[in-house]
Amino acid sequence: MRSQTASFTAIIREFGLTLSFLALCLALALLSDRFLTLPNILNIFRQSSINGVIAVGMTMVILTAGIDLSVGSILALTAVVTAQLLVSGMSPLVASLAGMALGSVLGLFNGILVTGFSLPPFIATLGTMTFARGLALSFTQGKPITGLPDSFRVMGTGLIGVIPVPVIIAALVFAAAAVFLKMTPQGERLYALGNNPVAARFTGIPVRRYIAIVYAVSGILSALAGQILIGRLDSAQPVMGLGYEFDAIAAVVVGGTSFTGGSGGLAGTVIGVLIIAVINNGLNLLNVPSFWEQVVKGVVIALALLLNRGAAKK
Repeated sequence: MRSQTASFTAIIREFGLTLSFLALCLALALLSDRFLTLPNILNIFRQSSINGVIAVGMTMVILTAGIDLSVGSILALTAVVTAQLLVSGMSPLVASLAGMALGSVLGLFNGILVTGFSLPPFIATLGTMTFARGLALSFTQGKPITGLPDSFRVMGTGLIGVIPVPVIIAALVFAAAAVFLKMTPQGERLYALGNNPVAARFTGIPVRRYIAIVYAVSGILSALAGQILIGRLDSAQPVMGLGYEFDAIAAVVVGGTSFTGGSGGLAGTVIGVLIIAVINNGLNLLNVPSFWEQVVKGVVIALALLLNRGAAKK
């Protein structure tokens, strides 16, 4: 009897997140006949792609026992700068690279505050969040930038067959990050410094450099997500990206990555991103008022933290 209970517990630990996701999908399929239609499924994947790209960077940051609250503001600032370059006549490729370069600088600034000045990641990225949002508002004087070229908008609206281009971009980002984390020595070192930064330092791992690079990568991916978003909307607004940091953190935490660092990974983050997207989509299909979305997300995050804490104790 004990062995059966232990086996059942092991299955829940291993596949509990996937089973929860499938149960959520089943419940919504029963509640709405539109949920399992192909257009709606593609819409879920399209909507989850932006949060997914941001969540990849957030996963890496949290694996180092950090946090990045500035991703939404970096998205906004880099998006309006990229849009301004585009409407000024710059080629889409150069404008896109310039936007991601700005994102890397902002992310690296976070990393320097954390490693060079020993600021807690929460405080450092909170400051950058406010700073970047203010710059975005000042740069545009609070006005949107519209009229982006069609060649750039492919990032947000294009299709390859029936698959949206944003979904393909997000899948490539996840694949590249998964290969880095699981199949390279640098990825193993990232887990090591998250588990025990002091021991990692004594083994010769350049902890400060790794942490700074991780924040820079988070900034680049935030900029990429912003470009997908403005390509989809044909508009860059300085207030865009509000609350995106919480969606990314929710996806990572629901996916099982520990806030203490060194534990978790992108497989769980993928499911976490999809769970957040399905919750949003399901609430829309059921005509639930939009403000309840935040309530549901808050409950999901709280439950995920409790489950992670229980699993860690066991």
